[in-house]
Amino acid sequence: MDFELSAAQRELQARARALAETHMAPRAAEIDRTEAYPWDNVERLRAAGLLGMTIAKEFGGQGLGYLEALLVIEEMAKHCGASARIVVETNMGAIGAILKYGTLAQRKLAADLVLSGDKPAICITEPGAGSAATDMTTRADKRADIYVLNGRKHWITGGGVSRLHLVFARVFDERGAEQGIGGFILVRHPQLNTPKGLIIGKREPALGLRGIPETELIFDNLEVPADMLLKPQRGLRHGFGELMDAYNGQRVGAATVALGLAQGAYEKALTYANRREQFGRPIAEFQGLQWMLADMSIALEAARALIWKAACSAPPGGFPDAALAARAKILAADTAIKVTNDALQIWGAAGYSRDNPLERYLRDARMFTIAGGTAQVLRTLVASSILGRKLPQTRDGYLTEDLGRPDMRRDKQSAPSRAKVRT
Repeated sequence: MDFELSAAQRELQARARALAETHMAPRAAEIDRTEAYPWDNVERLRAAGLLGMTIAKEFGGQGLGYLEALLVIEEMAKHCGASARIVVETNMGAIGAILKYGTLAQRKLAADLVLSGDKPAICITEPGAGSAATDMTTRADKRADIYVLNGRKHWITGGGVSRLHLVFARVFDERGAEQGIGGFILVRHPQLNTPKGLIIGKREPALGLRGIPETELIFDNLEVPADMLLKPQRGLRHGFGELMDAYNGQRVGAATVALGLAQGAYEKALTYANRREQFGRPIAEFQGLQWMLADMSIALEAARALIWKAACSAPPGGFPDAALAARAKILAADTAIKVTNDALQIWGAAGYSRDNPLERYLRDARMFTIAGGTAQVLRTLVASSILGRKLPQTRDGYLTEDLGRPDMRRDKQSAPSRAKVRT
């Protein structure tokens, strides 16, 4: 695989770097301190053509690939994690799912919103359904030409800020029979205080990446037009897995934010080590710190190579390979935590101060082993891939898939009832 960037890719990377250094870096600490959504940065990103880069030209985008988007994301994350996440979610994730599976009207609606500066919100997680996404209880009941949504989502990135939402819910027909899990396209109009039945709940006081709100969303008899149901190719009964394939792109994007945070911290540590003197010489001359810097650079290069490989695995109009995306996110997230921590150590007491960005990098990096698939769940996904078999996590799943051991069998009638969507 050739990782040599083209002239156009290098030019895009340089433009993103200049924007991040000139505008994002000076604002990053204030965004973190005030926890205010960076609308000014969004406008700069929009004006620079860095939102919706992966949207097809027929819908007003540039039709670029994942790798081009990742080049921009890393440059942003080196200075401002919140701005980097906005680039992720305007180029992959919910917008990717809609562009892949949506009707012409749905795709145009989503593209127009994103290109105007909106950051879509993908709404999956619930208080009782995190890693076990199919345990979700939010439901959508068919009523003639509408669906009525009731339920509660939690840790929704951009809640109260985003206009475009992709809401996952259990779908029931007019007779009350469950059809599967589907995604509903929901558009919020802040000026009109609509739609009725959408309640923006509690905002979580997050450890890091504070410029983008993490909130709960409550649906109270919220009416959604039936034509806003996103229908995957395999239908609702089996389509949840297809919709979740869009998350492979989101994971590669998240991995790149983690990488960018780590790269930014490393670069600052390298500069500081050459400048800071103790015992009459720069601390970069001490072997212990030299080895720390060497290990940091090795980990960064390895993570970047895996991220780019995952990005390049996406076919035209498709999503990255699930196992590659999982590997990339695992390695990048672990690397980000280690590198930002070591960079702070090299800065010593100065790194521990909020007057410098190292402590912010460390806090921002911590989320990436949790959000978008925990490191443990993604390791199970990788294990499933290399073993060539499903590895169900429910107790019933393991018992019923046991290889015939008499002591592990359970009478099906005695097993607790679980209404699951099989994907």
